[in-house]
Amino acid sequence: MGLLDVFTSIKVKAENFLNEKNVVTDFLGKLEEKTGIKKKIIAAGAVSLTGLYLVYGYGASLVCNLIGFVYPAYYSIKAIESLNKEDDTKWLTYWVVYGVFSLGEFFSDIFLYWFPFYYAFKCLFLLWCMAPMSWNGSQIIYNKVVRPIFLRHEATVDNMVSDISGKAMSAAENLTREVLSSLVKNKSIVTPAPPETRSLPSSSGETSSAKVAPSLPSEEQRV
Repeated sequence: MGLLDVFTSIKVKAENFLNEKNVVTDFLGKLEEKTGIKKKIIAAGAVSLTGLYLVYGYGASLVCNLIGFVYPAYYSIKAIESLNKEDDTKWLTYWVVYGVFSLGEFFSDIFLYWFPFYYAFKCLFLLWCMAPMSWNGSQIIYNKVVRPIFLRHEATVDNMVSDISGKAMSAAENLTREVLSSLVKNKSIVTPAPPETRSLPSSSGETSSAKVAPSLPSEEQRV
């Protein structure tokens, strides 16, 4: 497929998108009614202004990340809701490559940030990864880079993940057991002892103790 075929394919996809019924086309349709300018020209102007903003504007990082996220997220939802599973694989491949790219960018952004037109090239890279053609960036990077590395280290990664998950479960169980035991101990310390019950003397006992046995007469009194 030559370069002309690529541009033709992109043009056809763009025209199909503009002919669809969605929020973007509704907004462009309203602008077309008010200004009299065709939707294609408005869309081309918006793309051109976005490209210039990515080069010279403030907040180019946010705009670039929105371009790399909003469009794929929209079509990923449509792929989930459709019965065809080929588009699911396509957009899953894109998100895997997007995640790998974002991870690498996290460590290298401090250096690439000073690179001239960095966000413009990043946006072009993301557009290449989501481009509607057979040799788009996500397919090439996944098949040439991500998949071979994954297959080479799949068993090691599975064992590592299983080991880490087992240790995490064991640590969580031990922590839960210690917390419960400490709560039980604290509860036993804080709980006051029941008051000591004292039995009152019965009335019969008081009466018997109050009574004094009659004294017997002494020998002198007998005499």
